[in-house]
Amino acid sequence: MKSILFNAFALGSLALGATQIQTYAQDQKPAADSADKPKWDRSAFLGATITQGNSDSVLVTANVLATRKGGPNEYSLGIDAAYGELDSEKNVELLHGFAQYNRLFSDRFYGYARLDGLHDAIADVEYRFTLGPGVGYYLIKTKDDVKKTASLLSVEGGPAFITEKVGRDENSYLAVRVAERFEHKFSDTAKVWEMVEFLPQVDDFDNYIINGEIGAEANLTEKVLLRVVASDTYDNQPAPGRKKNDVKLVSSIGYKF
Repeated sequence: MKSILFNAFALGSLALGATQIQTYAQDQKPAADSADKPKWDRSAFLGATITQGNSDSVLVTANVLATRKGGPNEYSLGIDAAYGELDSEKNVELLHGFAQYNRLFSDRFYGYARLDGLHDAIADVEYRFTLGPGVGYYLIKTKDDVKKTASLLSVEGGPAFITEKVGRDENSYLAVRVAERFEHKFSDTAKVWEMVEFLPQVDDFDNYIINGEIGAEANLTEKVLLRVVASDTYDNQPAPGRKKNDVKLVSSIGYKF
């Protein structure tokens, strides 16, 4: 429990700190017309599944996301958690958070800095923090203001420093991060996306992690959202006694604020 609280505090501090840095940077600039200022797109999601009978199970998931795009600056913050039990035995205990800042050098080319944190008790990952800068490019960046549609396809790459405790082993090493993300908005009320991230250790390519995600989101009302996400984490060198692949499918109800 102490480790869960520690990781939750660390990830929460990460999101709060990134927001404060962004706010401080804004305060150093001359005031502009509020109508021209980019706004945060924030949402919180909650999902729960409970069964009783031949088997008793409970699964609770929570997720908070915040993005802001405008001018040369792009911010993305997120934290998600999941806890589950099957017949009174814990089978899910996950906490993950990330923060990414993009600085656009042109309409499509940008530099980024990203920090990820993970705690997964079932995979025996006490903690895993990944930090690194890099560069990215929007291969597709289209927007139709009349139809309210938009498409984005970006690729990113750069070095990444990983420090982790997996099983009883604590390791720190340099990796390469290669990632891509696609998002398409059908309208202001519906979108789909997918992403893949590859993280091989620089001096041991047999030690690598692949993260993937695909999802869809739609408005039920102006503020209430329905979200379905399938994610996959492949760790080629997992903790002893653990499987390499972890697949999750989560559906949840969200609220924009």
